[in-house]
Amino acid sequence: MPTGGGGNRDDVAPMHVVMLPWLAFGHIVPFAQLARRLLASSSSVRVTFLTAAGNVPRVEAMLSSSASSAGGVAVLPLRLPRVPGLPEDAASTADLSPDGAELLKVALDAARPQVAALLAELRPDAVLLDFATPWASHDAAALGVKSFYFSAFSAVALAYLAVPARRLDGPGASARDLMSAPAGFPGSSHLATAGVPAYQAADFTYVFTSFGGQPCAYDRSVASTRACDGVVLKTCAEMEGVYIDYYAAQFRKPVLVAGPLVPEPPRGDLDERWATWLSAFPDDGAVVFASFGSETFLPPAAATELLLGLEATGRPFLAVLNSPDGAAAVVPPPGFTERVSGRGLVHTGWVQQQHILRHRSVGCYVTHAGFSSVVEGLVAGCRLVLLPMKGDQYLNAALFARELRVGVEVARRDEDGWFGRQDVCDAVAAAVADGGEGDARKWADFLTDDGVQGRFADEFVRQLSELVSAAASS
Repeated sequence: MPTGGGGNRDDVAPMHVVMLPWLAFGHIVPFAQLARRLLASSSSVRVTFLTAAGNVPRVEAMLSSSASSAGGVAVLPLRLPRVPGLPEDAASTADLSPDGAELLKVALDAARPQVAALLAELRPDAVLLDFATPWASHDAAALGVKSFYFSAFSAVALAYLAVPARRLDGPGASARDLMSAPAGFPGSSHLATAGVPAYQAADFTYVFTSFGGQPCAYDRSVASTRACDGVVLKTCAEMEGVYIDYYAAQFRKPVLVAGPLVPEPPRGDLDERWATWLSAFPDDGAVVFASFGSETFLPPAAATELLLGLEATGRPFLAVLNSPDGAAAVVPPPGFTERVSGRGLVHTGWVQQQHILRHRSVGCYVTHAGFSSVVEGLVAGCRLVLLPMKGDQYLNAALFARELRVGVEVARRDEDGWFGRQDVCDAVAAAVADGGEGDARKWADFLTDDGVQGRFADEFVRQLSELVSAAASS
């Protein structure tokens, strides 16, 4: 068993942690980042990572490090049972429709016997799991193993949407209900007084919607929190203290903070294509980079307004716009390609985002406000324009822009979220103007402080080890 306090003594076995994230790379990546941090910060931890077989090569690449090569981490495949309507090779939500993503939850539920057998074989000290698999906490408890819900979402998103005060075990929350914060929500929050506009509340109803009779996302999240022995959040009190405290009080569970999971500097070089194109512009941060992650897609009309807004800035830009699997690629508006020739590019597919953000000619980042993406932009020194498109992104944008004073939100119409080209152009202009960075430099310095990051890692390992050791001695 591990030592209390997560020390590095050589006379005790490492604490063995099993990780089981939901099968979306927006969830898998934070789990992999946490695994790397634990392995790098402490020789008293080893990790076994469970994921669908088709994800194993990519996850192994994420975890490649001196710690993993020394045997500190293993990635084990889960064979997902067949589910009617789900592609046979489905392993993540990346190439699935929204309906397919719901079927993937059914497939992961059906893999429960595999997970239970692996836990019984491995006998780990702790299990870190995601919102989708509350049953894994019950299987761990039957073995005397502590389980922890590790949320890929920000504390503000959990506090606004996924607490008992939101539903109180009654019928699903309506869009009107979701325009206001739940009872007891921190009064110091802008969201407590202003709530959210109608279009965001309408989007939030997905969290309370059951598909095919399966538990909705809210029910899975609340069940995961109630079933576990504690919650792990990838944030810190400095950034989200009031929301962490509110969430902990709602569930009366220990909440451990791992700190914002700052990505390691990218390895290798930027592809020659992008390096050559970006280097054609001055090293003064003139280029605007717009990217929305691997699973956030702009409707065609919104993509058009974004592109025309980037054109209107007069600045060079690179826009990465992807479409759901099977959907038509984004088509620039008529005449657009010719008008922006030499200063604007539209790309579909994966790019080396961290390399691009850190390039000397890139100074402004238009992002969907995913928590990890905002952190990437901050540590790269970019001015931020926040254009959230769904779910927790809306609440992240409110946190970063209005409370932490990081980034400029694109103005939207309250009833339907519509934005126009001028709204995009105005947001970029505000972000790059003198004073447009707000408190970004302060937070960038905080996030890149090795001492701060080391403290987060050490404290997390200590608290986790103490909770596991307490269970072993009881």
